Amino acid sequence: TSLFFLSKISLIFSAVFTGSAGFIGSNLIKHLLNNGYIVVSLDDYSTGIKSNEFEGAQYLNKDIEDIMTITDSDFDVCFHLAAQSRVQPSFDNPQESVRVNVSGTTKVMEWAMMNNVKVIYAGSSSKHHDPSDSPYAMTKFLGEEICKLYKKSFNVNVEVARFYNVYGPLEPLDEKFGNVIGVWQVKIKKKLPLPIVGDGDQKRDFTHVDDIVDGLLKISNTEISHNDAWEIGTGVNYSINQLFSMFNEKFKVDAENIPDQRGNYRETLRVNDDLINLLGWEPRDRLKEYISNLKFI
Repeated sequence: TSLFFLSKISLIFSAVFTGSAGFIGSNLIKHLLNNGYIVVSLDDYSTGIKSNEFEGAQYLNKDIEDIMTITDSDFDVCFHLAAQSRVQPSFDNPQESVRVNVSGTTKVMEWAMMNNVKVIYAGSSSKHHDPSDSPYAMTKFLGEEICKLYKKSFNVNVEVARFYNVYGPLEPLDEKFGNVIGVWQVKIKKKLPLPIVGDGDQKRDFTHVDDIVDGLLKISNTEISHNDAWEIGTGVNYSINQLFSMFNEKFKVDAENIPDQRGNYRETLRVNDDLINLLGWEPRDRLKEYISNLKFI
């Protein structure tokens, strides 16, 4: 879990991050540092990794519930990316999902209220399904509701950015905590067949992390407030079987069907175009190109 912050120093934009040693946070920090931003990161490295750190950012090895120990209030924005962020692991430890995604988010809101800092909360497209399908879905849903509570009742400047199925550089190559593209890369390295959950006809809105970063920056830099959430999805979806065809074309691999899993939705697809229409966001379907350019040493 991790956070990351930006601060108000003269004309330099400054940010705090939670979840910044993870996949999305690392890509966002890299962009910010390249553009002269000041970055402070809060991460407990439960899933984030040291190799994702970039010179120039300040990294604090702290749990999300310790955010109150950051007493420098001179930040422009807090990107709240810290989360227990995978469906299947959430069944193994639902209490940790509640602690990080619900209690942790409440702590972030309290900190933001005390320090008058804008927060961008990483929501989840699982919101559009039954939240009780998994501890992950429920606790991310509750995280959004906590943000809306503090926005309405305590006037906290918080915006929800609802992510779809993110992929791209620095994605976790991990069979437990990776997404399907990360898991499949591990299997290819091990020369093992690629697991297809259920019938493989479930569809996902795969969104490149560069588009996620661009969307987050547009949200952080606007005065426009969304009454629900900014949807950060490509608006195109592919079935897992179609994804396998892309991998097979590149790597000539076998597949194996495995039993369906709890919380495995039939479809995700961006539900509104507000980020495009109001903030000029321009996502691009890069999935096939990305897979065709994957290389293993």
